[in-house]
Amino acid sequence: MKTTSLLFPLLTAAYVSAHGFLSTVTINGKAFSGNRPSGNKGPSVIRQVSSPNPNKGAQNPALTCGPNASAGSLVADANPGDTVTFDWRGADLSKWPHNTGPMLTYLASCGSTTCDKFNPANAKWFKIQQIGRKNGNGDWAQADLMTGGVASATIPSNLAPGNYMIRHEIIALHLATSFNGAEFYPGCAQLRVGGSQTGVPKASDLVSLPGAYSDNDPGIFDPSVFNNNAKYVFPGPAIASFVSGTSSNGGGSGSTPTTTSGSTPTKAPTKSCKIKKRAATSDEQNLVVRRPRHVSRIMRRLAFGESIH
Repeated sequence: MKTTSLLFPLLTAAYVSAHGFLSTVTINGKAFSGNRPSGNKGPSVIRQVSSPNPNKGAQNPALTCGPNASAGSLVADANPGDTVTFDWRGADLSKWPHNTGPMLTYLASCGSTTCDKFNPANAKWFKIQQIGRKNGNGDWAQADLMTGGVASATIPSNLAPGNYMIRHEIIALHLATSFNGAEFYPGCAQLRVGGSQTGVPKASDLVSLPGAYSDNDPGIFDPSVFNNNAKYVFPGPAIASFVSGTSSNGGGSGSTPTTTSGSTPTKAPTKSCKIKKRAATSDEQNLVVRRPRHVSRIMRRLAFGESIH
């Protein structure tokens, strides 16, 4: 009895640390910390989730931005071409615990409202990046997070200005050889993109989340997931047609997808980018939300899912 009582806390701690959440988003070198699941709620651009546990089932409402995700009070400024990095952590802030499965990045227009006031359940998402196995050795890029790396994507260089939610997702496939074994970990951050570009997705690029995946998709139920020579089929839509540098292979594809671990970046087929790491200053953590300078008619249409011609 005594032995059981001693082992239980250890087993519980191991179980909790085996799952995780989006801890920090860095935009062009500026870091914004998130709140721990169900912890104290401080100012953040990252939507806080209620649990670090895996989300199961392709139709689970938690696939939008995580379980019971609540709006952050801040909005981060970004520009087309900026690098965004995503630091995923275990629930106890240890390194990310999983190493098998893809990472995907989506954007959704929040229309004329700033994204801290937007309901992402109504969002129409378009994919801007996806990365699976690294070219060459067949290892998953997700594995770099286990050694302290961060995932990254690039905001499309031709993206029209406006209010956008950015959604980064890890799909852990270590149990996906069994039906309904995939684990979904989405995280969302609130952006205001500047510039004067004109790139927008087509209506056919837009999807709902949940809604874009099926539990039977080959990239979700994947009996060959541990075969390094097997071609991986990404779930969801293709990368939006206006995003440059896209490809359709089963490794990495999208707008400069990379992961970094230490000082050695893993390069995707597109051009590489350097990621600057530093702690956020107090001024950055207290970023003030301002009304957007410009929201085009096209962006308002996107927010409500209307067709774009």
